[in-house]
Amino acid sequence: MQDPNEDTEWNDILRDFGILPPKEEVKDEIEEMVLRLQKEAEVKPYERMSLEQLKEAEDVFDEEDMKAVEMYRKQRLEELKSLQKRQRYGELREISGEQYVKEVTNAQEDVWVVIHLYKSSIPMCLLINKHLSLLASKFPETKFVKAVASSCIENYQDSCLPTIFVYENGQIKGKFIGIAECGGTKLTVPELEWKLAEVGALKTDLEENPKKGIVDMMTSSLRNASRSSN
Repeated sequence: MQDPNEDTEWNDILRDFGILPPKEEVKDEIEEMVLRLQKEAEVKPYERMSLEQLKEAEDVFDEEDMKAVEMYRKQRLEELKSLQKRQRYGELREISGEQYVKEVTNAQEDVWVVIHLYKSSIPMCLLINKHLSLLASKFPETKFVKAVASSCIENYQDSCLPTIFVYENGQIKGKFIGIAECGGTKLTVPELEWKLAEVGALKTDLEENPKKGIVDMMTSSLRNASRSSN
C-alpha cells in the first residue's frame, strides 16, 4: 500500500481533492529541543525588577502576568522584611541610664536585647565590651547595648561588674553578674556566645560548650589528685 505521506505528484493531487489527509509535517527534533530549552530558560521581565519598577510597569503586564507579578511582589517583600530583620542592628551601641527603659525594657516586640552594665576602669568590663562588639556584628538580629552601670543603677557595686542582662519582650530571660558568672578573666568570644545562646539571645552554630573540654580536664585532674592522696 502506498504511503499517504510520501512525496509524489499523485499524492499531491489526491490531497487537493481531499481524498488524502494533509501531509503531516515532520518536525525537526533538534529545532524542537532548542525551542523548548529557550522557553524553559526564558526569564520574565518582572523577575529582574525592583519593587518600585514593578509598581511603575503594572500597565504593561497582561492579566496572567499580573497574577504572577503580585505573587512575586509578595515574595520580594517577605525577603526584604527578612533581610531587614537580620540586618537590624549589627553593632554594640552605647546608651545612657535615661534610655534604658526605651532601648531595653520597651524594645521592639520579639527582639532579644543584651545589655552590658560596665565600668571602664574594670579590665573584665573592657573584655566583655570587646567580645560583645564581635558578637553584635555576627548576630545583627539581636540588639546589643552597653551602659555605664552608675548611670543605670545608683550605687551599683563594683563587685557586681561586669553585669549582663538579657531581655525579651520586657522580661529578663538571663543574667550574669560578676566576673565569675560572666565566664572569668580568660573568657573567649565563643564561650560568651554559648552563654548567650543558652538563654535564647541568639542562635549559635556551636555544637557544644567551648569550655567543656577545659571543665572535663579540670575534673579529671581533681579526680586523679584525689586518688593519689588516697
